[in-house]
Amino acid sequence: MPRPLTARALLVIDLSATLLFAVEGASEAAGAHLDLLGVLIVAFATALGGGVVRDLLIGATPPGAIRDWRYPATAFAGGLLVVAFLPLVRRLPAPLLVGVDAAALSLFAVTGVRKALQHGISPFMAVLMGAITGSGGGVIRDLLLVRVPAVLRTDVYAAAALLGGAVLVLTQRAGLGAALASFAGGGACFALRLVSVWRHWNLPRAG
Repeated sequence: MPRPLTARALLVIDLSATLLFAVEGASEAAGAHLDLLGVLIVAFATALGGGVVRDLLIGATPPGAIRDWRYPATAFAGGLLVVAFLPLVRRLPAPLLVGVDAAALSLFAVTGVRKALQHGISPFMAVLMGAITGSGGGVIRDLLLVRVPAVLRTDVYAAAALLGGAVLVLTQRAGLGAALASFAGGGACFALRLVSVWRHWNLPRAG
């Protein structure tokens, strides 16, 4: 029988994605010339907003980001890292930043699906919860920075998270172990996100 991912493994994946998204959000906030508090708030919202929304929707209350101090601590640490090394962060190549964002999206898509399934959510809705986990923080970030959320207008972003979640569910149902299914789902999300940026793919626009 395939062994499920342990709680420790899920926590490590979750905190890794939290740190990556916090760094990405803080970088965007610094680029918008926010002050220190503003950078930390945006880092927190980017890293944890999607997970909070997911937990509220599936009834996991209070949300893990509020219940477990390690989540906000990791998010604020990511924000402070950007502030402390801002000149270096500003010199980072754009492809590297895209890769960091894609990695965080993939990790959150996987943990979002996993947590939803653990709470008895149907596979179809669990895939949606994975997409919300991965892209929700970016939507909140863009709203805080007073711009139309990028996930709603450019690139293949939430769609990549949906693909990753679907691959995870389907491969596990086909008999693949939880760890390998998670790797397959995360890999599919990561690959589609990077290829879509490289090839300038976008979903069809309305009108």
